[in-house]
Amino acid sequence: MAADIYLNVAVSGLLTGLVYGLMALGLSVIFGVVRVVNFAHGEMTTIAMYLAIVAFNALGLDPLVMMVPIAAVLFALGYAMQAGIINPFISRPEYSQFILLVAIAMIMVNGLLIVFGPDARNVQTSYSYDSFLIGRLIVDATKVYAGIATILVTVALFAFFRFTLIGKAIRACADNYTGALVVGLDVKQLYALSFGLGAACVGAAGAIIVLIVDVTPPLGPAYTLLAFVIVITGGMGSMPGALLGGVLIGLTEAMAGLFFTPSAKSMFAFAILVLVLLFRPQGIMGKRLT
Repeated sequence: MAADIYLNVAVSGLLTGLVYGLMALGLSVIFGVVRVVNFAHGEMTTIAMYLAIVAFNALGLDPLVMMVPIAAVLFALGYAMQAGIINPFISRPEYSQFILLVAIAMIMVNGLLIVFGPDARNVQTSYSYDSFLIGRLIVDATKVYAGIATILVTVALFAFFRFTLIGKAIRACADNYTGALVVGLDVKQLYALSFGLGAACVGAAGAIIVLIVDVTPPLGPAYTLLAFVIVITGGMGSMPGALLGGVLIGLTEAMAGLFFTPSAKSMFAFAILVLVLLFRPQGIMGKRLT
């Protein structure tokens, strides 16, 4: 019986970790190409979560149905941010970029507080309390659907970067900035597209996460920190590393909540980060710079 409990908690943690990984994937895409650390990442996630709640309350639309439209809205937001605000700071010192993005994050948090207030909000779908029985394994239906949606979005993103001309051009910019300029690529345009794609990942992740977690405006900074932990654990700039880091952190948090207390889960997530930094500073799937 105890083994069944451990297995159920582990599967739940893995499914949640997949969604975490999708959220962190957006941060990894932005850093891997633009070399800018998006300190407003979690705040953009909460914006997506509130958009899903508004669509559900006003139109009765399931967040999973709204995943693509919300990702499109966040893509437009990310593209506009990069092209209009962040791009002039690309060549400036890193502390200037940090201050800029922290300021944007604070504006987002306080804007959400003004519009929606401080109370927690959630979405209750028709399958919120459903579950699947697979042998002795009982899996929450919401997390199963969330995991499937995450896998579909991730596969689509990987296919885009691998098989499309724009995706290959973005990868070329990430690999060799000077070479991309030499062959005539519009690097500024590709940077804006990359930031938009990273924001679209956040939009899809936010629409999925709202099925699992209640949202408040101050949740944004916590998700920014979580995304950093995941990306550094998996390897900065590594897309597979972001997914692996998310699954690892989700599993760790679930097991820590089972063996200790739910409030201790962050402690163990940071413990994994410390161990990775000690023994593999480039991250689990990151590449060591030479």
